[in-house]
Amino acid sequence: QVQLVESGGGLVQAGGSLRLSCAASGRTFSNYAMGWFRQAPGKEREFVAAIVWSGGSTYYADSVKGRFTISRDNAKNTVYLQMNSLKPEDTAVYYCAVQKLVFTSWVGKEGAYDYWGQGTQVTVSS
Repeated sequence: QVQLVESGGGLVQAGGSLRLSCAASGRTFSNYAMGWFRQAPGKEREFVAAIVWSGGSTYYADSVKGRFTISRDNAKNTVYLQMNSLKPEDTAVYYCAVQKLVFTSWVGKEGAYDYWGQGTQVTVSS
């Protein structure tokens, strides 16, 4: 059974940085994509970033391009989200998720993901 465990959330001032981690277990992820989504209070969950496990292609939401970087460590089966220049509007619960990759156009689609972590809170103060 696939398990995803996020960590690294917390409280940070605007302009600061945080690195989120998502440790994955339960299968080999060579044909999978890993994604990060977030949900702010009163808003729908939205796509943040994704990485294709094989090859390492990355995808970002426009709102985080140039500030966030997604990466992976194959040996540790872990995906990271480095978040720099954080803004108050980045405040949300951040979730990692995994999907068996069929089309790269699906990496931003919440419904295409099969397994989800429990989420980690990121709060950015102004």
